[in-house]
Amino acid sequence: MPPTQKTDYDGDSIVVLEGLEPVRKRPGMYIGSTSQNGVNESIREIIDNGVDEALAGFATEVHIVVEENGYLTVFDDGRGIPVDVVPKYNKSALELVMTMLHAGGKFGQGAYKVSGGLHGVGASVVNALSEHMIVEVLRDGVYHRQEYKRGVPQTKVDQHKSSILGFPFKRGTAVSFKPDDQIFKETTEISYSYLQKQVKDRAYLIPKVLFKIDNKKTKEKEAFYFEGGITSLIYDINKGKKALHKTIYLNTTENDIQVEVALQFNDSLAENIHSYVNVINTSEGGTHLTGFRTALTKSINTYASKVLPEKDFKENFSGNDIREGLSAVIFVKMSSNDLQFEGQTKTKLGNSEVQSVVQIAVNSYLDIYFEENPRDAKEIIAKILLAQRARFAAKAAKDAVLRKGALEGSTLPGKLADCQERDPTKSEIFIVEGDSAGGSAKSGRNRKYQAILPLFGKILNTERYRLDRVLTSDKFKDLIVAVGSGIGEQFDLEKTRYHKIIIMTDADIDGSHIKTLYLTFFFRHLTPLVEHGYIYVAVPPLFKASKGKVKHYLYTEEDRAAFLKSHVDENWSLQRFKGLGEMNAEELWETTMNPDDRILKQITINDAEEADETFTMLMGEEVPPRKKFITTHAKLADLDV
Repeated sequence: MPPTQKTDYDGDSIVVLEGLEPVRKRPGMYIGSTSQNGVNESIREIIDNGVDEALAGFATEVHIVVEENGYLTVFDDGRGIPVDVVPKYNKSALELVMTMLHAGGKFGQGAYKVSGGLHGVGASVVNALSEHMIVEVLRDGVYHRQEYKRGVPQTKVDQHKSSILGFPFKRGTAVSFKPDDQIFKETTEISYSYLQKQVKDRAYLIPKVLFKIDNKKTKEKEAFYFEGGITSLIYDINKGKKALHKTIYLNTTENDIQVEVALQFNDSLAENIHSYVNVINTSEGGTHLTGFRTALTKSINTYASKVLPEKDFKENFSGNDIREGLSAVIFVKMSSNDLQFEGQTKTKLGNSEVQSVVQIAVNSYLDIYFEENPRDAKEIIAKILLAQRARFAAKAAKDAVLRKGALEGSTLPGKLADCQERDPTKSEIFIVEGDSAGGSAKSGRNRKYQAILPLFGKILNTERYRLDRVLTSDKFKDLIVAVGSGIGEQFDLEKTRYHKIIIMTDADIDGSHIKTLYLTFFFRHLTPLVEHGYIYVAVPPLFKASKGKVKHYLYTEEDRAAFLKSHVDENWSLQRFKGLGEMNAEELWETTMNPDDRILKQITINDAEEADETFTMLMGEEVPPRKKFITTHAKLADLDV
């Protein structure tokens, strides 16, 4: 169980550290940025106020409503923010929490030992950055309400007999806010995909708490409730993959730090590890993840040295060998007062003491587990042994693939038409499908900063093969050498020769397939290039409408329909491009390569879990999930017939 905590939640629990004034002047210091990510962070902060009540054991439901007017409303059935007057400040505790920075029940020995908010600043920061906010607290049958504009109270904390927000519970807190367009100038839209991901994550991490989302804009309604906690998350992560054994689960507490770990090996080649601290997704890992990896490597090598013959265990397995096909969740709960993060928005845990606690806990548990479950251990060791052999084979092949110097022209593939620019931040490379299209691209490019690598035909589906098999492909060899970052253990992001790597294929079914194969390769084997935003997809037009010397390029069927509708009987000639090879150099430059006019789609990994599941489903060995996807989405496909 989480550390023992105070059950009373009243004005005495509230501690005030400083005022709110700096927030609107420097919002990025508190929520990371004022882009969509800043809006997302605001959403997370308000949701986590309710989640903290669930973590503390006082809330069983959290409801989120996406309002049609741009507001987000969050309800929880917890204790309700205290409303009594704090004598020192002569103000309601509710007003202090919502209007003063570092005021909340998450300091000292307050109402929360474990929490996910920004150390108590979350509610007040979001309030300061909201055009309008309403807070309702239901305690003892009475509604207490206060409204704010850009963090400034518009009313006192008044008592009411009914709710104006549609309170669904008999007690608790409701917060409704609208992000301020004076702060979030790029967008104030609520990202539903982000919201859905955050809520689903929390439902996994806090078992037996019901989460509901009501999207009034789209009329979608969803509910998330998991009995199994993080073991349910492992089941979800491994969907579509063949598990090699039952899920290994441990839950222990040491020095007031609760360590919960679930792990399972599957038949895929990808590592998929999620780490959390107090429901915060530590996407950059930290000391808890380091402790887990160290313990896992040590336990498996210790066991393998006992059971494998000397001819099979010539040297210790590497961490990469061991984590191939591993799905794991590391969830640490600890006192909010002791948390140390790198960065305000908490993506990496910094507490050094957590590493040893996690390492000892996982090491001790796995040592016993392997001894008591030799059949599971045998499956795991066999999988890792295969990964090690593949690594040895890949290492033997690497000298034929990797360039020895980042800019040694003599080592570059002959097909590559390189650019003159040597600054990777100003350089881009087009991976072009087809020799004829490659020829047009070479003729039409800007030689100063645009490189062209033509690669003809379909490539290997790298979802199904390890690195040693990938390195036998001449196409991949040329691509790896041209990009310059290396691959596998020799990968070095700093050596990447182009910060725009653009996949350019035909706008038809075959082109889409080839594009997917390249994306699979980058996602599985050169993941940091995707994570750092270096991978792009070019969007060539489907049609060219021309009349005399006037021409328009149309990129979709919808563009074509709209054009024909607005140019009825005007004698336009309409040409359908069946492939990039049909375009001359001028057309390819005008439509697909000119930075001033082209359309590029940047490939990002906003949700690594969903991306992993999608690639496994589309490109993996299991046919039924892929068949289901195709039949479900068949009506949405644009068929080139």
